Amino acid sequence: MQRSYRRFVKTSPHWAVALIAIVLVSFYWFAWAQERYVSRATVVLESPQVATPEFSLSSIMGSGGGGNTHDLLLLREHLLSVDMLRLLDEQLNLREHYSENGDIFAKLHNRDAPIEDLHKYYLRRVEVELDEYAGVLNIHVQAYTPEFAHDMATLLLEAGENHMNGMGHRLAEEQVKFLEQQMVRLDERFKDTRAALLEFQNEHGLVSPTSTVESINQVVATLEADLARFQAQRNALASYQSTQSAELRSVERNITALRDQIVEQRDRLAQAAGGSLNSISAEYQTLELQAQFAQETYSSALAALENTRLEAARQLKQVSVLQSPLFPEYPTEPNRLYNSSVFAIITIFLAFIFSMLMMIIKDHRD
Repeated sequence: MQRSYRRFVKTSPHWAVALIAIVLVSFYWFAWAQERYVSRATVVLESPQVATPEFSLSSIMGSGGGGNTHDLLLLREHLLSVDMLRLLDEQLNLREHYSENGDIFAKLHNRDAPIEDLHKYYLRRVEVELDEYAGVLNIHVQAYTPEFAHDMATLLLEAGENHMNGMGHRLAEEQVKFLEQQMVRLDERFKDTRAALLEFQNEHGLVSPTSTVESINQVVATLEADLARFQAQRNALASYQSTQSAELRSVERNITALRDQIVEQRDRLAQAAGGSLNSISAEYQTLELQAQFAQETYSSALAALENTRLEAARQLKQVSVLQSPLFPEYPTEPNRLYNSSVFAIITIFLAFIFSMLMMIIKDHRD
C-alpha cells in the first residue's frame, strides 16, 4: 500500500498535490470553518406622488430626474461606503465582533486594522445587489451571531433612508433658497420699474402718452381731410367766381386756419426743443416695457418657487421594506458542500490540464 502510494506520488505528483489540497480544503470547510448567520432584507425607494405645475424648475436649470434605478444605485453605494462602515463601527463595534469571532481564515485579524483593510473585510460580509427588473435592493449581512446580523441590517436600512432624505432635502433647500433670494431682487426691481412709470406719468400729466400721440395723429388726419375738401371747394369756386367774392374768401380763411392747426398739432408731436410728445411717448414705451418685463420675470419666479417647494416634497425618499431584516434562526454560511465541490472541480480541472501538458512535452521529447 505504502509502495503503491509512493509510486503514485512519484509518477503523478500533480495529482497527489491536487488530492491533498482537496482533502485539506474539504476538511477546512466541513470541520474548521466557523458558521455565519445571514440577515436578509429587500427594500425599494418610493417618493410621494405630488402633482407639480407644468412650469418646472428643471426647465430653467436644464436638469431632469434620474429615475428610481439611479436612486437605488446611490443608496447601494452609500450602504457600501466607508462612511457607512464608520457609522456601523461606531454604533455596533464591528471591529470587536469580527475580530473576536470566526476561524483563522475568516476573522478580522487586526482589531486596529486601517480603515482601508477594514473596508475590504466589510465588503466580504455585506452584499447589496440591485435587481433592475424588480427595481429593488437585496441586502445580505453576514455575522457570527444572529443578533448582530439583524442589528446590522436594521441599522443599514435606517441610515440609508436618512441619507437619501438628507440628500433630497439639501438639494431642494438650496434651490428654494436661491429662488427666494432671486424673488427679493425681482420684487425690488418690479417695484422700482412701476414707481418710475408712475412718476413719469405724474411728471408729464399724461396717463398714456402713446394714446395721446395716437389721438393727435387722428386729429391731424381729420384736419388734413378737411383741408383737402376745402381746397377742392376753392378750386371749384375759383373757376366761376372772382377772387374777391365773399364765399371764396371764406374758403381761403378756412384753408389757412386748417393749415395753421395742422402745423400746431405736428409741432406738438415733434418739436425741435425737447419735451415733444413723440420723445415723451418713446420714453414712456421704454419704461412700460421694462415694467412689463419685470412683472413677467417676477411671475415666472413665483411659479418656479412654488414648483420647487413641491419638488422638495417629492425629493423625500422613503425606504419601503418589502422584506424586513431577517432574524436568522440557523447559520447558512459558509455553504460547505458548494465551496468544497467548486474547489475540487477547479483543482481536478487544473491537474488534468497539467497532465495534458506533461504528456505533450513527453511526446515531443520522444
